[in-house]
Amino acid sequence: MYENLVNQPVSKDLSSDIKNKRLPGSLLFSGAEASGKLTAALETARILSCHEKSKTFNCTCPSCLQHKSLTCSNVLLLGPRDCFLEISSAKKTFLNSVTQNASYLTAARYLFLRSIRKLTLRFSDILWQGDRDLNKIGSIILDINENLEKIDFPRELPPFDELEKICESLVKKALDLETDYLYDSIPVSQIRNMEVWAHIKSEDGKKTIIIENADRMQASVRNALLKILEEPPADCVFILLTNNRNAIMQTILSRVRTYNFMSRSLEKQKDVITRVFHNEVFSGSINDYLLTFLPVKPEEIKAQSDLFFDSIVNHNLPNISDLVKKCGAFNPRVELRLFLENLILRTRAMNSTPNGSEAAFEFTSLVRSCSDNIMLYNQTPQGALELLLRDAAALNKNYGDIFKCAAM
Repeated sequence: MYENLVNQPVSKDLSSDIKNKRLPGSLLFSGAEASGKLTAALETARILSCHEKSKTFNCTCPSCLQHKSLTCSNVLLLGPRDCFLEISSAKKTFLNSVTQNASYLTAARYLFLRSIRKLTLRFSDILWQGDRDLNKIGSIILDINENLEKIDFPRELPPFDELEKICESLVKKALDLETDYLYDSIPVSQIRNMEVWAHIKSEDGKKTIIIENADRMQASVRNALLKILEEPPADCVFILLTNNRNAIMQTILSRVRTYNFMSRSLEKQKDVITRVFHNEVFSGSINDYLLTFLPVKPEEIKAQSDLFFDSIVNHNLPNISDLVKKCGAFNPRVELRLFLENLILRTRAMNSTPNGSEAAFEFTSLVRSCSDNIMLYNQTPQGALELLLRDAAALNKNYGDIFKCAAM
């Protein structure tokens, strides 16, 4: 049980509660990014639906096989996630295992298939019913599923050249899907659609509803979720995931049992990279490893972010169009997060000056509004950054000396 959850002691608590039938209907998995929360949630769903009650990940009952390939119709997955880096790293692991005819080929094959489906599961027709983009999304999902079928179990894998092209196409389509259609905050319509589905009795075991990054929900979404958590269907399990438990509203916390995922030491993270991605050379954290698959190096994104901030301080006007190009149009969106997070980090030096905390707070608010403009309201990165530049320049007029403290 939880064999695929590496170096995470909370698996013992979950196993014990399941074995002793103490697992409640609503759970919260809380812990740092890349601590295995989604892996644990998907594994919990599999265990609760196992026909053989064997609980092991290698169980071959029909339900477990569907869960392992993430094709089970009894699971709904909602919420924002940066999927591209995991998909890209899983692709490399899979293709390497094929060229080396490695002993871990089957595991690597599952790794890649699951990395794609961790994205496509979020685009279930159940959740997106009534959305104006449903037809466009459906077309992309159909193309992805047709390619997945070519490399899925129990088929023999195609020749390597063909396999490589299929994988490249899958990564590109997945990036398009994530960039163009994955909301940064769950729409309230998806919670309402989920609620209807949750109340339909299943003929094949428990249903599991997984909500990732539950702390990012808007007020209307939180209230809609609270309603169903107050009177949950008997055959449904709700698993909420968060990197920030303090951002979850108290009324929701009172209705879930929290399982805390520890921050793994660097050595344990290296062990995860070795065991999951079969890279024995990389010596950094899991997040650092995944960032190596960005189209634009993190160092370049930081450099462009520093240039943007220093231009504000020095009353220069950077070429935003050129900056966006150098950052690969912030595609995937995780590049934008790195860019904006670095801007906020630059304000730390302000806090040691009189009125510095106020200036840092106002600038941080502008940066977050810029993020919302892109992630929630579909403004282009260039347009949003031009607006941020204008507003930050006006702020600099009021706090010029303070901004200079944060200059390079």
